Amino acid sequence: MVSENIHTLTDATFREFVAAAQVPVLVDFWAEWCGPCKMIAPVVEEIAAEYAGKVQVAKLNVDENQKTPADYKVISIPTLIVFKNGQEIERSIGFKTKKEIKALLDKHL
Repeated sequence: MVSENIHTLTDATFREFVAAAQVPVLVDFWAEWCGPCKMIAPVVEEIAAEYAGKVQVAKLNVDENQKTPADYKVISIPTLIVFKNGQEIERSIGFKTKKEIKALLDKHL
């Protein structure tokens, strides 16, 4: 389901992955039952392919990993959070078009 350009994160791997990244990280907080999450998934995959080397893209299932979403106060999904130098710098809640996600990322590159 997840492409070669998308990392699957867990509560155990999240902090280290985000902190170690040399480029901005886009994390998609999602769940299997979430309709808008399924709609945004192919868009996130396209972004991951287009921004390979410039942005790391990851997904975190909020049902299987509840600590990280709670730590970042993710209360609605899909939520996309951009991290830079281990810190949250921007977030987007709900379905977004590819153009909107690219605009979100481009200002942090």
